[in-house]
Amino acid sequence: MDGTNYPSISTEIQVMYYDTDAAGVVHNTVYLRFIELARTQLAIQMGMDFDEVRRTGIHAVVTRTEIDYKKPAALGDVIVVHGRIDEFSRIRFWCAFEVVRPSDGVLLASCRQSLALVQMPGGRPVRLPEGFPMTFSDGSL
Repeated sequence: MDGTNYPSISTEIQVMYYDTDAAGVVHNTVYLRFIELARTQLAIQMGMDFDEVRRTGIHAVVTRTEIDYKKPAALGDVIVVHGRIDEFSRIRFWCAFEVVRPSDGVLLASCRQSLALVQMPGGRPVRLPEGFPMTFSDGSL
C-alpha cells in the first residue's frame, strides 16, 4: 500500500519559550506535542472531530511511536509538521510525520506512529470503518 493519495495535513507552528530548554533549543518531547497537534487536525479533517469522539466513545489511541531527531529547532523558529496516513490494516493504521523548518528547508525530525481505534470506557479495539482512510466515519461509528 502506498500512502501518497491518503489524507494529509500541514500544520505551521511557531516555537515559543515554553517549547525550549535553557539554551533556547526545542526539547525532544515537544516534537511529540507538535506531532500530536498535526495528528489531531488530520483526524478532524477526516471526520473524527471532538463531537464525534464524544458521541461514539471511539478514540484513536497511539500504540507505538518511532521518532528520529535530525536537527534542532530553536526559539522563534516557524516550523511545519507534514502528516499523512501512511498505511492501514483492518484494526490499525500508521501515520507518518516530517517536521521541517521552511526558512531553510531543513528536516528537523521524522516520525511514524501506529494507532488503533478503541471503544471507551471498556478499552475494546474497533475495526476501521468502511471508507478509511479517506474518512474516519462511514456513518456507523
